Amino acid sequence: MHRSDTTPTQPGIARRLRRPAALVATGVLALAGCATPSGTGGPDGQVTLTYWMWDANQVPGYQQCAQDFEAENPDVLVNLEQYGWDDYWTQLTARMVAESAPDVFVDHAQQFGKYASFDQILDISDRVEASDIDLDQYQDGLVDLSRGPDGGLYGLPKDWDTVGLFYNADMVAEAGYAPEDLWELEWNPRDGGTFEEFLARMTVDENGVRGDEPGFDPSRVDVYGLGYNESGGGFGQVQWAPYALSNGWTYADTNPWPTSFDYDDPALAEAIGWWRSLIEKGYMPPLPVATSGIGTIESLGSGGYAALIEGSWNSRAMAELQGVDVRVAPTPVGPTGERASVFNGLSDAIYAGTEHPDEAWRWVEYLASPACQDVVAAEGRVFPAISSSSEKAVATFSELGIEADAFAVHVEDGTGTLSPVTDRWSEVQSIMQPAMDEVMSSTDDPGPILADADARVDRVMADE
Repeated sequence: MHRSDTTPTQPGIARRLRRPAALVATGVLALAGCATPSGTGGPDGQVTLTYWMWDANQVPGYQQCAQDFEAENPDVLVNLEQYGWDDYWTQLTARMVAESAPDVFVDHAQQFGKYASFDQILDISDRVEASDIDLDQYQDGLVDLSRGPDGGLYGLPKDWDTVGLFYNADMVAEAGYAPEDLWELEWNPRDGGTFEEFLARMTVDENGVRGDEPGFDPSRVDVYGLGYNESGGGFGQVQWAPYALSNGWTYADTNPWPTSFDYDDPALAEAIGWWRSLIEKGYMPPLPVATSGIGTIESLGSGGYAALIEGSWNSRAMAELQGVDVRVAPTPVGPTGERASVFNGLSDAIYAGTEHPDEAWRWVEYLASPACQDVVAAEGRVFPAISSSSEKAVATFSELGIEADAFAVHVEDGTGTLSPVTDRWSEVQSIMQPAMDEVMSSTDDPGPILADADARVDRVMADE
């Protein structure tokens, strides 16, 4: 999700990827039936709540939810504001410090711990109990992503996501693969398995030679078999996590609220070492090219990448790329005998300083209800948190020609790993991002680099 502004170093990829990246708004987009500032009274004593989110693709569905909610709650108006990902967290943190944060906002597992530790999010446990909300209606594990170490509940589940292998269907067919073949791919850290064979076949140099053919030049690549956007830091959700997790690795000793991380596990170094080897073989771009500022979705659309690991939240954007037929398969099966993905979920949280906690609760309760989540399911953008609504979203995706089962397979098979939840994630990332950048920028054994980073992370977790 974060990219640097370095310049592509290989002429083939620079030419292929030179295309505007404007799929997600970077400024604020405000939509509401009333422009009254948050917390102030509207006509006839109406209360206006401000609701923040970062995904522009989801705005229409939630605007509809807001209109439906207002029809049932005429004393409340919802002012929906959307910011781009980076700006969102910068603005939210600043507003928290200034004690003027939005009444309700979409929260992420990696950010939740920080805000909860500073008492900036309202504990809604009593309200959930009083409203007799059935927490079992949500997909397994999602509620845990908003549980504090004190047992409090600091949000209700909004949606869930996993990752899959998106690919250019025409390129895949030209290479001799059928869509069902991609569901059978497997990888291992020794020779990469059939997954690496696939990536080699999909990679093409500037002379039209494929990566599995004699004469292939890995220094002059025109189409990379696999794309990525950055090194992944300590999370690696759409980078290295599917391989590490399917190699028997886990993030930490326990989750949520771990006391130590496992970045020194040889299973991680083994998986990362293989993943990085794809760069050396020419099947994946070097880190400076991947972080050139040109997005992976645009790169797939322009033909610079043949495939990439990406999140279910971008399925609709992928399907709507012009001039290219993009499809999706699940992540490859690993040495454990299973495929793997991070299983993450967002929540809707209430700012602890809101002047209208009762009205904010009514809105959060509505957001987490079938009434709203069924509307979201019909939009075909994300998978709602409620299990029954998820099933409806799968049907919507299928109608749009998107293979939703490639993501749902992790829920059905239990191969999803919950996103780590800690109040020290920013400190963890400040160590792991440069460490993983170093790993991906060198040919050294990643084991010592990761072990050193792990020791520093564990000192942070131990308050040393």
